[in-house]
Amino acid sequence: MSGDAGAAYRVWAVPGLPEVREGDDLAKLIAAAEPDLADGDVLLVTSKIVSKAEGRMLRAADREAAIDAETVRVVARRGPLRIVENRQGLVMAAAGVDASNTPEGTVLLLPEEPDASARALRAGLRETLGVEVGVLITDTFGRPWRSGLTDVAIGAAGVRVLDDLRGGTDAHGNPLNVTVVAAADELAAAGDLVKGKAAGLPVAVVRGLPHLVAADAEGDAVGARALVRGARDDMFRLGTSEAVREAVTQRRTVRAFTDEPVDAGAVRRAVAAAVTAPAPHHTTPWRFVLLESPGARTRLLDAMREAWIADLRGDGKSEESIARRVRRGDVLREAPYLVVPCMVMDGSHTYGDARRDAAEREMFVVATGAGVQNFLVALAGERLGSAWVSSTMFCRDVVREVLELPRAWEPMGAVAVGHPAEEPRARDARDPEDFLTVR
Repeated sequence: MSGDAGAAYRVWAVPGLPEVREGDDLAKLIAAAEPDLADGDVLLVTSKIVSKAEGRMLRAADREAAIDAETVRVVARRGPLRIVENRQGLVMAAAGVDASNTPEGTVLLLPEEPDASARALRAGLRETLGVEVGVLITDTFGRPWRSGLTDVAIGAAGVRVLDDLRGGTDAHGNPLNVTVVAAADELAAAGDLVKGKAAGLPVAVVRGLPHLVAADAEGDAVGARALVRGARDDMFRLGTSEAVREAVTQRRTVRAFTDEPVDAGAVRRAVAAAVTAPAPHHTTPWRFVLLESPGARTRLLDAMREAWIADLRGDGKSEESIARRVRRGDVLREAPYLVVPCMVMDGSHTYGDARRDAAEREMFVVATGAGVQNFLVALAGERLGSAWVSSTMFCRDVVREVLELPRAWEPMGAVAVGHPAEEPRARDARDPEDFLTVR
């Protein structure tokens, strides 16, 4: 097989390893089975034997309880299958809890700190054999959009886990602007071809790719954790139903925004989600006015401020009190994008009875609120912050005039939209039981 610049490399499994037990010195066991390890080799070690040596076997009659204990966040669930983020920061099935090749009534957890395990094994081989090798701790993963399993690196020492080719050119002279190769995962998969899943060969060696074995200090500083994409850069962080739940729980009222422009397409996608809300009589009571130009936003907010000040003066408020109240509305002025949701009563029924007509209007108001909630949640899913404020409801005639809206459109507040200037503070815990009445 070929590697860097066409260089040949070999991959082979290491035979002769005994059954690993808690407290075993893995470095010495591997050195005895493969005494001819050389500088520049990469050792691929199945995580299962590392876990056994480190005493990560747990007596657990209920595997699901063990998975719960190792789970930080559920990403997706379908029937009994759970894809979760575990304590090591890895997103994988069942948190990596394994009930195979372990005594009945026990489960095997992943190494507690796989990078530290790799560093210890590398140091042990250096001490035992006097060689500088790279070490990868590997485990089996499924992958989004692809069928089948493959081994990946979950711990690393002495290996360039990411081979950054940016700044180079391809064979046609085209610049490589985004090419960063997951070299550690490619090595892990190569080792899995010779180890096999049921052959009892948990260790493999790759020889002939010394450019991927890093200098000692550098190699031990960068572990497999570098392969885990951070939450901010992960476009596929959420699962299926969990995506909706996460977007709902992550929605916050954001009152401080950066200057980063808002993607108008993202707002339109949020509107598409908004108009799926339930509504009475198969109607569509939602309209969304998008204020994308600074001029439109300024004209509306200036007119609203004048109307608000006039109302407050009419109520006898002091100038100091008026200034303080007006400042509260600055969230709309500071946001880079504004949306004015409106309600229309097209398709509503008229009964000629005040009680029934009032209930009819309330149904449309509730449906409009459901649409706005969909809109806010969808914005959160787009990683946009928002603040829904009621201001336009107090000066609907002013809003309609400035924005040239039909008389039948009733502004239902305004939504400030933008990129949050800071992480929102944690939401105060609310017990659902406090909001339930059961009959």
